[in-house]
Amino acid sequence: MNGLEKYFEKLLWSSRLMVLAAVVSSLLLSLMLFIITAVDVASLIAHAGDYIGATAEAKKALKIEMVAHTVGSIDGFLLATILLIFALGLYELFISDIDEAKESGQSTKVLVINSLDDLKAKLAKVILMILVVTFFEVSLSMTFVGALDLVYFSLGILMVSLALYFGSKSSH
Repeated sequence: MNGLEKYFEKLLWSSRLMVLAAVVSSLLLSLMLFIITAVDVASLIAHAGDYIGATAEAKKALKIEMVAHTVGSIDGFLLATILLIFALGLYELFISDIDEAKESGQSTKVLVINSLDDLKAKLAKVILMILVVTFFEVSLSMTFVGALDLVYFSLGILMVSLALYFGSKSSH
C-alpha cells in the first residue's frame, strides 16, 4: 500500500500544475486589456484637439465625454492590473516563488502573498477601486430631475466613502 500511496500523493501534488492554465490565461487577458486601454488612451489624445476649436456649448459636452473616457481608461488599467496580480499570486501560491522578483527587490511592493486570503485581500482592494472609478464615471453623465435624485446620489457617495474607509481599515 505504501507504493500506491506514494504514487497517488505524487499525482496529487503534480495536479497543482493545472493552475498554470489560469496563470497563462490571466496573463493573456491582462496583456489584452493593457493594449486595448492604451489604444483607447491614444485615441482620446488624438481627439483632444477637437476641444480647442469647439464652441462653449460643445466644449462642455466634450469635457464631460473626455473625463468619462479617461475614467474608463483607469478602469481598464485597474482591471488589467487585477489580472496580473491574480496570475502572479496564483503562480507563487501553487507553483513556485518568482526568483526574478525576489532578486529585484520589487516583490515586497506587489507580491506579498502568502495565502489565498492575502490574494483575495489584494484583489478586493483593486476591485473596490474599480467600483469607485465606475461610480465616478457614471456620475459624470447623470442628470438630476428632482431632490430625490440628489439624495440617492448623496447616499451613493456615502456608501463609496464607507467602502473606502472600511477597506483601508482592514489593511491596518
